[in-house]
Amino acid sequence: MQDQIILRNHENMMEHFNNNTGHSVSLEPVENYFWNIPNLNIYAATVPDRMHHLDLGLYHYQIEFTKGILGRSSIDKMNERIGAIPRYPGLKIFSKGLQSIARLTASEHRDLMKVMVFVVDGLLSDDLSEVYVKWNEMYILSRLEIFKESDLEKFQKAINDWADLFVILFRKKSDSKMKFPKFHSWIFHIVDTIREYGAINGYTTETYESLHKSYVKTPYRLSNKKGIEEQIMKTIRRKAIIKRRVTEELHKTPTILIYTSKLFEFKLLEASIFFKQQKKNPDLTENMIKGFAKFLKCLDSFFDMLDIISAEDCRIKIFGSVTLKNINILRATNKFQNRPWFSNIAIAMDDAELFEYQSDNGTCYAQTLLITEVILPNKSPFHLALVQWYDFKSKKTPFVYSCPLLKLVEIYNFIEIEAIEEIVHIVPRFDTKDEYFQKYN
Repeated sequence: MQDQIILRNHENMMEHFNNNTGHSVSLEPVENYFWNIPNLNIYAATVPDRMHHLDLGLYHYQIEFTKGILGRSSIDKMNERIGAIPRYPGLKIFSKGLQSIARLTASEHRDLMKVMVFVVDGLLSDDLSEVYVKWNEMYILSRLEIFKESDLEKFQKAINDWADLFVILFRKKSDSKMKFPKFHSWIFHIVDTIREYGAINGYTTETYESLHKSYVKTPYRLSNKKGIEEQIMKTIRRKAIIKRRVTEELHKTPTILIYTSKLFEFKLLEASIFFKQQKKNPDLTENMIKGFAKFLKCLDSFFDMLDIISAEDCRIKIFGSVTLKNINILRATNKFQNRPWFSNIAIAMDDAELFEYQSDNGTCYAQTLLITEVILPNKSPFHLALVQWYDFKSKKTPFVYSCPLLKLVEIYNFIEIEAIEEIVHIVPRFDTKDEYFQKYN
């Protein structure tokens, strides 16, 4: 790689300019004003910017080159997979695939980074999946707040590993044979830039463009376009006051579970009749049907565990979602914005249970089937989720692409909603049966 790319300096760039060979190094036919200023190295003065170098630059190239080496049918399959990625809070879903990647924002490119390794899995070759894995490893390292020398060495190795595979896979699809400035700058200059100026997070335009959107663009759109500056300042001030008050309230009062979208309510004694009637409901998805089928047996087990003998006058409420104490929203609904959404969750196992299950560093995963409130006379309501558990697909290779590779198993339980550690994103392994990746957030 080092032999293939010439490091830029004033002398060799001026030589290309004077010899009219600038096109070979992506140099515009315009004399650089800074070449003639003494004691100034313009190539050291302009630091690489992660958002434009990576999010909107090299990652954009990587996706375009990926499309270039895939056939038409594989591109269609890639778009179908992108549209089929399960929902997750804060993650944009591209329901129609990548119809126009040129219009994607940096934030949308970052959303794609989180899922593309699963999208290209098995589409062409292991190397195609691996280049996305190596990209993510490199990108995560680029976001460190503090770099030690050992971190910089690790970062440079991650860059080189990704770049080597990138060139092998996509060189033929690059008109310039990979001779574009962002690629060169990132490989050969970013580590030295960090040594001189500190972590990339301190000088990326990502921060300020994000602030510009929140504090200028959005308030501007909310204005009536008259006395704009005053209206923008009022909007910002109002948002700040609301945010501060909400924060103060959260600290003052203990957060309780907040249920929304009540779907069903019935007496436990009438549950069998209710479930039988619901079998004819055309709007029910497979997950909710499965939850109804396992409901009574799992509730009996839960009551037995708590030595509850009588469930007379017990009432059941089933909800589409509940806001947890950490403000995350747990969902189990057939239709949320016209698509089903059944959240996957992580549960921290206690020491006694760790010997019974294969876990991911003490954490097990499950899919939510039903969100319920169980009300017994003279008792506090039970806030329960009926879940189906995941297990590792293989004990020999429990991790693929550094992610747990899981399968759903025929084990169902009611768990207390308060025991949920976090909501996780689990993505199906496409074109396989009962294989899932747990995507680290």
